[in-house]
Amino acid sequence: MTVRTRVAPSPTGDPHVGTAYIALINYCFAKKHGGEFLLRIEDTDQARSTLQSEKMILDSLRWLGLSWDEGPDVGGPHGPYRQSERSAIYTEHCDRLLADGHAFKCYCTSEKLAAMRRHQIAAKQPPKYDGTCLSLTDTDRAKLDAEGVSHVVRMKIPTEGTCVVHDTLRGEIEFENAVVDMQVLMKSDGLPTYHLANVVDDHLMGITHVMRGEEWISSAPKHLLLYQYFGWEPPVLTHLPLLRNADKSKLSKRKNPTSILCYQRAGYLPQAMQNFLGLFIKSASEEDEKTSLQELIDGFDVHNISLGGPVFDTSKLDWLNGRYLREELDVGQFLDAVKAWALNDSYLTPIAEMAQARITKLSDLGSLTGMFFMNRIDGLTADALRDGVKIDQDQQRAAYTLALQQFDGLVEWNKEGVETTLRRTAEVLEAKLKDVIRPMYIAITGQPQGVPLFDAIVHLGRDIIRERLRHAMELLGPASKKEVEAWTALLAAEKTD
Repeated sequence: MTVRTRVAPSPTGDPHVGTAYIALINYCFAKKHGGEFLLRIEDTDQARSTLQSEKMILDSLRWLGLSWDEGPDVGGPHGPYRQSERSAIYTEHCDRLLADGHAFKCYCTSEKLAAMRRHQIAAKQPPKYDGTCLSLTDTDRAKLDAEGVSHVVRMKIPTEGTCVVHDTLRGEIEFENAVVDMQVLMKSDGLPTYHLANVVDDHLMGITHVMRGEEWISSAPKHLLLYQYFGWEPPVLTHLPLLRNADKSKLSKRKNPTSILCYQRAGYLPQAMQNFLGLFIKSASEEDEKTSLQELIDGFDVHNISLGGPVFDTSKLDWLNGRYLREELDVGQFLDAVKAWALNDSYLTPIAEMAQARITKLSDLGSLTGMFFMNRIDGLTADALRDGVKIDQDQQRAAYTLALQQFDGLVEWNKEGVETTLRRTAEVLEAKLKDVIRPMYIAITGQPQGVPLFDAIVHLGRDIIRERLRHAMELLGPASKKEVEAWTALLAAEKTD
């Protein structure tokens, strides 16, 4: 048997370091056993999936030094490798489940489902589908279909017994069938949910080992049941611990940069990031923490991974990156790395376009454009953030928080979206746009004025902007949960109006 693993990211945002961590584990395991590593794009969420996000994922994983034997950009015998291009395959398998009596059509409205869950929560029962549409007859379903009533397809779950999930790291995990939900397999728009597409794709693509995040443990009984319904052999399952912040909470962009591209833009070398993530899968007894991809492959053992959850310690990443800069690069290679990072036409041309009309001599470029070559703004203080700002400090904090929320939600990162975000933020806070622009300018550029703000935000990128606004909030005072809820409510009310 040829070992085949995969990573299957959703192109709905920036490429996450957690995706890189999962990809590295799957890659090392496959190569350790002479196997194959696949990349599949799970883009059934058509409202949020973008080709721009897909490209960033592929670029970031390649920057990290990973490659795949099959995927949307390299092809292979098991394609297509984008789920949006496999609709006919999912429909065929869903129809098979319906015909075999392992799935059923559900016509319940969203309002009815919401009321069902409210009742269950009030009764202190686990919220799940109650099986209402299981009692429909063929005549009932034919009538509803003829009337054009919308429906989804759900899987049937045994009412008794248990499901045993065999996990490489965790041993046997038992689930009572009575608490497993009758999962939606096909949505009313004819697109599959993750659960159906995941199982069908893994089988048809010959995946032998599924190594994924521990958040999918609760879905494992549903997936194993689908394998049983189809009469397929399930893959070996390993649920990996999630990356953690220093306080052991789940790694979150609210506490740490989580995009691979943010670390690339901040000036980290790919070898250092690869090595850093590799420490999470190395034996703790190994002495030198500096390692190579080949050494990670040769020494890979899934049991070296601690279930406690690896801590994403950026100070360790800084230390490793410094070592690589000093020990692995000669002066020529160092200069090449600097050029590749920022001293190239692609990165410099937009900066030149912004700066040319705002200087009187070339030496002015340092103070005007230095912020394009930083991660956080060096030396920024709370007093500097308040300098000449007309809105009060709580409004300023609200402006940063609301801008962050909206920036995260932008499907396309462009000047129009940035401008709309800042104008909406000013409207929500009942402030003049210029009075919101100034504190944004200081937080993002470190200065009260300079190059065009909207253009600068677009060029710096979502990741660096997020980090600078987070830094500004740290200096002025992090928002409480109550404050965030109140500010978000203002934004929601504005959208309703």
